[in-house]
Amino acid sequence: MPNPQLSIMVVDDTKFSSAVIGHTLSQAGYADIRFASSAMAALAMHEERAASVMVADWLMPEMDGLQLTTRIRQRDEQTNHYTYVMLLTAREGDNVLGEAFDRGVDDFISKSSMNEQLLPRIYAADRITQLINRLLDENRLLASNNAQLEEHNLVDSLTALGNRRYLLQRLDDALQQVESRGGCCALLVLGIQNFDEVGSRFGEAVQQEVLRGIARRLQQLVRPMDVISRIGTNTFAICTVGDNADDCKPSSFRRLHDGLNLKAFKTSEGYLSVRAGLSVSTLDRNDERASAETMLEQTEQHLGQAYATNLITQVRMSQVV
Repeated sequence: MPNPQLSIMVVDDTKFSSAVIGHTLSQAGYADIRFASSAMAALAMHEERAASVMVADWLMPEMDGLQLTTRIRQRDEQTNHYTYVMLLTAREGDNVLGEAFDRGVDDFISKSSMNEQLLPRIYAADRITQLINRLLDENRLLASNNAQLEEHNLVDSLTALGNRRYLLQRLDDALQQVESRGGCCALLVLGIQNFDEVGSRFGEAVQQEVLRGIARRLQQLVRPMDVISRIGTNTFAICTVGDNADDCKPSSFRRLHDGLNLKAFKTSEGYLSVRAGLSVSTLDRNDERASAETMLEQTEQHLGQAYATNLITQVRMSQVV
């Protein structure tokens, strides 16, 4: 059965031909039919409201049916819509068919057999355009849903640790806790200096093995209440809260620095060593309050110094807030 709501555009510079096509489609039950006397007029109408099926004459002045098809395909790419293009032609032969399909035409009808073929081809075009446009709509919805999920995602998919967003949330909670209850908050940023070297020599798969190994080792080295996250391609962060400033001294985290640098990681390419740098920033109740974002950025900026000295670099937050 015809779909009365199918949007059809007839493009023909000959009024008689357009009238015949329009009459045939109307008699079949199609109600949304528009007519354009030129390709340029059709493009303007299509831009205002996209048609689902376009029936166009191949030979027209100024812009022929193949050129029109090219412009329609460009427009469809921009609007995430699909228009089924059917050309009417008096030309015959396999070369004609190949040229039309190469240019993006979906179907074409010989004018000599239009009376017999028009409606069956329109029925097929209706089914195809509904299917394609439904798939485009579903893909658009999936992309939107994925973007929303990513926007709220808090987990690093590779290591199953928290991600940067998760760390900032937990760091903000820790800073509020210190401000209201006292104690000290420490933020540690650990970077793998030779990460790119591992990738160049052994490939991405081994890089990922090393990252997962680092995540497991950090979980073994920290306290149960400490927060571990992977915040960048080759960087991790740990947020911890202590009862006093002594709990947050750089020397308190030597075990983490040594735990990564002095013990190799088992991979499919054998045991590999990493060169890890560690920078630490601390805030206690008496320090001026810094935002979680500022504290993280300042600590990350000192990783270069940690790489250069092979020492734990302390960041004085009281001097940068």
